Amino acid sequence: MIESKYAYLKQITRQLYNMKSTKVDKQLDGTTPPSVFIGTYNYPKVFAGPLLAPSYEDSAIMDNPEAWVNNNTSQQDIIAYRLNLVRGKQTIGITDLENNYVEKLQEISMASKSIQSEAEFNKKPRGMTFSAENAPHGPSAVLKKFDIDNVKWDHQLEKTYYDTDLKAADAVEILHDKDIPFSQIQKAFSVGTMGVKDNRKLVPTRWSITAVDTTIADRLLDKVKYYSQLDTYRVYEYSSLNNYYAILEIPSPWQYEWMEAFLDIHGKGTMIFTDYENNKGKKEYSRVGGCYYTAKMAILEQLERDKLQACCIVFREANENYIPLGVFNVRENIRHAMNSPYNEFETLNNALDYIETKLKLTVKDFRLAGDLLDDIIKHRQTTLDQFF
Repeated sequence: MIESKYAYLKQITRQLYNMKSTKVDKQLDGTTPPSVFIGTYNYPKVFAGPLLAPSYEDSAIMDNPEAWVNNNTSQQDIIAYRLNLVRGKQTIGITDLENNYVEKLQEISMASKSIQSEAEFNKKPRGMTFSAENAPHGPSAVLKKFDIDNVKWDHQLEKTYYDTDLKAADAVEILHDKDIPFSQIQKAFSVGTMGVKDNRKLVPTRWSITAVDTTIADRLLDKVKYYSQLDTYRVYEYSSLNNYYAILEIPSPWQYEWMEAFLDIHGKGTMIFTDYENNKGKKEYSRVGGCYYTAKMAILEQLERDKLQACCIVFREANENYIPLGVFNVRENIRHAMNSPYNEFETLNNALDYIETKLKLTVKDFRLAGDLLDDIIKHRQTTLDQFF
């Protein structure tokens, strides 16, 4: 399924490459938001480098997804931010952390604000990149030279950097508990600033996002499984960036299903992709990719905060104007939903009837495409039949 989903989204993004990204010469003086990007190509030797804005103005907003949804930033503005970021890169082995270039990337990842920088490329940066997992960025080129001004580090990130006996998963949990923004934790994780010293390495950006989401979610779930079960049905919802999300919480031990529908985007037909886990969790990588883990993490944040457990079903509809912007779109929208007032219902049918009034498809469309919701409805219907 993941191949068919990515093939569908690739068809969508092909039509975006007529957009205009920033134009720069071989020399670039400006700032980094701060931002770094590590690719997957040719792993374990990868392209790693900074994302740079060709301006001395504060560029922090260009790589701050936590602020975008909270400030109702438009899809067009986010794309404009991202396509004005230039990706510099050099080939680095993932364990080659003892060099000046990687140390600069680590400093960038731990910075508390945007940093003035200077870059020289081997040739003029070109192109742009859109992805289902990562936020887009503008042109890229191999770096010939790269320098940054003095950096003020975030205190909490600095502490985990110098603690070379602290496991990476423990560092992620500590930083999350200290309310360090997810994007900062992920960037610092990706450039090898966390973990036992001999185990540190570069982690491609796409993989590091899922790794941090999964680490946080697993730690939260270890707590949530021991909480009391919800005693009514709740529906949390939010609409933003051409997406509608409804999260249905069902009185039950922890179970989880992610269901996403893409509604004939750019005439490519309507597709529904789903995945789920039962109370024992999930061992294999999700067939729908990183959005599965980031939504799960955001939901578990709310359950842990409320000291409850539940079965959680996510309905997502991306409408015809949707553009893939990366999994932050899912994480921050679901977080916003889970922090908003919810609607409460006495029965599963009443909750599903309400959700259906907000969907363009039907609940039946999602039920037929998925697994867990269908099993729950069948089980509850069988129980009622036996009762009567």
